[in-house]
Amino acid sequence: MTQQEILSQPQVWRQALATDLETPAFGKRGERVLFLGCGTSAFVAESIAELRERSGHGVSDAGYASEWSPGRTYDRIVVISRSGTTSEVLAVLAQVPDGTATTAIVGVGSSPIARAVEDVLVLDFADERSVVQTRFPTTVLLLARREFGEDLGHLPGEAEEALSRDPSVHASDFSHFVFLGRSWTYGLAQEAALKVREAAQAWSESYPALDYRHGPIAVAHEETLVVVFGELAHDLEHDIRRTRATIVCEEFDPLVQLARAQALAADLASARGLDIDSPRHLTRSVVLG
Repeated sequence: MTQQEILSQPQVWRQALATDLETPAFGKRGERVLFLGCGTSAFVAESIAELRERSGHGVSDAGYASEWSPGRTYDRIVVISRSGTTSEVLAVLAQVPDGTATTAIVGVGSSPIARAVEDVLVLDFADERSVVQTRFPTTVLLLARREFGEDLGHLPGEAEEALSRDPSVHASDFSHFVFLGRSWTYGLAQEAALKVREAAQAWSESYPALDYRHGPIAVAHEETLVVVFGELAHDLEHDIRRTRATIVCEEFDPLVQLARAQALAADLASARGLDIDSPRHLTRSVVLG
């Protein structure tokens, strides 16, 4: 999660958009598909499943590889793992029922997960050295959205503009961070909150936007920053402002907003004197003995 890796995303996105997918990385149209991952990849899986089903490509579910066991029947299981070494993902692949196609999206083509599936999408140009992911998950989401029919040629330029701007707020002015999203952007909200926890060791939460009023808003105060992905409902804005929290809702594409949230997390970590690339208690991949 170096600043260089965050700022490199427009360039990486351009390379991704110039890439022709030769594998059914996001399922063939009409297939019943399950997307699985751990941590960041689980949030990406949730967003992809929502995007795929909404676009009419077929029934799509998502879940945590660390919690999965065989149950519902799928035509294909897609696993997402930057490192390609996550133990729980390998355990999933060992349990996939006969006749179910398997696909992996990884950052390392020579990894055990890449070797364990029938089809693999290798995004080695989006891989990163940092423990904390930034450009790999956004690139996966970019390709998914393109696959489901969106025209995203403008996004790299929009991201360059957004990442060159000064922050909307100073992260160090806040002690509590809340990220809200709706539909597929709820996965982005979860990922943004995770970045703040991982990199800056700060109190951060994420919720479906309209559910925020159903309890979590009780802890909002004048040092709370609420970041909204996508459109902010007027009545929700009114309720949040009554708590004296600060709201950020920028008019960028939600994926670009996520890159801005990553930068906010990095700024907060730097202000706290933390190593944003090697957070305490974390490693690049969870490999169980």
